Amino acid sequence: MPTTSLPQPVGVAEFFAGIGLMARGLELRGFRVDWANDIEAAKRDLYLANRPDAQKLFHLGDVRDVRGSDMPSAELATASFPCIDLSLAGNRKGLAGTQSGMFWEFARVLEEMGSARPRVTLLENVHGFATSHGGQDLSKALVRMSELGYSSDVIAINARHFVPQSRPRMFVIGVRNDLPKGAHVGVPPLSDVRPPWVRAIFERHPELPMHYLDLPDLPAGPEDLSGVVQRMESGDQRWWDAERTSAFVGSLSERQAARLEALRGGNETTWRTAYRRTRGGVATWEIRADGIAGCLRTTGGGSSKQALVQAGRGQVRCRWMTPLEYARLMGAGGFKTRARTDNQALFGFGDAVVVDVISWIADNYLLPALRPNGVGVSDAV
Repeated sequence: MPTTSLPQPVGVAEFFAGIGLMARGLELRGFRVDWANDIEAAKRDLYLANRPDAQKLFHLGDVRDVRGSDMPSAELATASFPCIDLSLAGNRKGLAGTQSGMFWEFARVLEEMGSARPRVTLLENVHGFATSHGGQDLSKALVRMSELGYSSDVIAINARHFVPQSRPRMFVIGVRNDLPKGAHVGVPPLSDVRPPWVRAIFERHPELPMHYLDLPDLPAGPEDLSGVVQRMESGDQRWWDAERTSAFVGSLSERQAARLEALRGGNETTWRTAYRRTRGGVATWEIRADGIAGCLRTTGGGSSKQALVQAGRGQVRCRWMTPLEYARLMGAGGFKTRARTDNQALFGFGDAVVVDVISWIADNYLLPALRPNGVGVSDAV
């Protein structure tokens, strides 16, 4: 991925920083993270393993303890606040929940910053944010951002346009003071980043300051896992043994079993991801029909980790996906993935943003809004 050098870097305050993939996507475009916060020590450890010079700027702790007076000057504030109360797989308590309700703490810190609050904000969450409590949670969030002086835009991007993972997410971009050059007020036309449900958000809120930018079409994206799979010898101990593989095959429904047999009979080796789900009180496995991964998730998000199925030429092998494969699916194949346990690494990546998506937003929205007179010089990494 190309990197960009800005004559004047964009300073970033990163809330709910996680393991640092938001930072990575922005840094590739010349942004500079000056402050980061997260409550999870394991995520902090991976964040610092990949940027040791961030020791002083990373603040481990509860966002409820952060005060606006302690914040450095920043042009951009990002917030990938917890999705567990908004996700369809979660408890649906919405912004009243103890996790997703941390949005209000982010807004409080911005309010306490007064006139020094960032010019642009970037919120990221699951699509369930738009439907939680019949859309009322998103409406309240948009109202709160307007009270802080921000005009909001909403876009939806599935990471499958960049990596072989279906990972739909929505982004709310707030802009203070003058709108970016070329911004429009009103209801946006339909596009791949503004499908009908996003357009309906604008239609429901004519009373709020909202705007939109014309954005390019998203790229097509990869169609298989060949660039993600960590190649292993047949004797590698991470492959499940015959008994466990047999139990996996035996749990498949008739339709799923037929899908696996078709893959097994192929002339080439192919890969599929699989989830373990509970159907009627019985644990079963389901193999994804297409060649990309399902959405990486955390156990707190209501779903198990993914397994990899390798099939073809009369053979079938299965194993859990590795931290490196998770990292590659998040656009962070060069990231150090070593954590206290593999599960901690998987949790960190499953709860993060895709690097390429953030860089695309930076290229096509954040830089035009914050550096309208030029974005710098691009060099190959």
